[in-house]
Amino acid sequence: MGEVALESTETTIEIGGMPILIRTDNPEFFEVLIHRYGGFVNAAAKPVFEFDVEIVPPGKITDEEELGLSFAGGRWVLERSDFHAEWNAASGTGMIRQAANPYAIDSAMRIVHSLLLARQGGLLLHAASAVRNGRAFLFAGVSGAGKTTMARLAPPNVTLLTDEISYLRKAAKGYTAFGTPFAGELAKPGENISAPLAAVYLLAKGEENTIEPVSETHAVRGVLESVLFFAKDPELVGHVFESACELVRQVPVLRLTFVPDARVWEMVG
Repeated sequence: MGEVALESTETTIEIGGMPILIRTDNPEFFEVLIHRYGGFVNAAAKPVFEFDVEIVPPGKITDEEELGLSFAGGRWVLERSDFHAEWNAASGTGMIRQAANPYAIDSAMRIVHSLLLARQGGLLLHAASAVRNGRAFLFAGVSGAGKTTMARLAPPNVTLLTDEISYLRKAAKGYTAFGTPFAGELAKPGENISAPLAAVYLLAKGEENTIEPVSETHAVRGVLESVLFFAKDPELVGHVFESACELVRQVPVLRLTFVPDARVWEMVG
């Protein structure tokens, strides 16, 4: 008897209004995907990119211990010891070889989104963000500055977009912030909603709650320190830098020094 062909299973994961189709012939991994991305699954959306995922036994897949990203022959290659991914930006197709866990595909999704956003004036930022009264607020800072703390202290009328990876797209006027499934210490995905970005707060912990303006130079530096971008392509790096400058020109950037208790949210808005 011949081998029985495995049925391909696919779904579309839409983050930031950019749907990416994931196709696999592994039903267990398909269930992992559905559980992992939850409210960001939108099977009806028309994908802008497609990935075929091959599931292999756990173990070392490449010799790259650190995350590596390269571009050659029209193809991006992303490698780490636990996965290997390739994609063609022109055709909008790619493949991932990994074990049956969501962490590898998380890395690929973040990097693909960062590359797509770079050409559209958008940014992925290592920052928390939330929506209050129909407006979004972003909280950026070095590790330990208080991003997760701000998310944890949010009052009931605040909807969390993320405590880890913030997603910004250029709008007709200003920027729009989107929820993401990429969670940090709270281990909780953000809500799949969006809102106009009203302000960016550069965080610092102190002995009292204060908000101060910052110079344009410091604002751009603060934004760039939070940008999630791994590619070294000079053209794309230039796009990211210009996007950071444009964000600072369009959206107020302020220094928020705070005592880690819920009263800090009285100053946000």
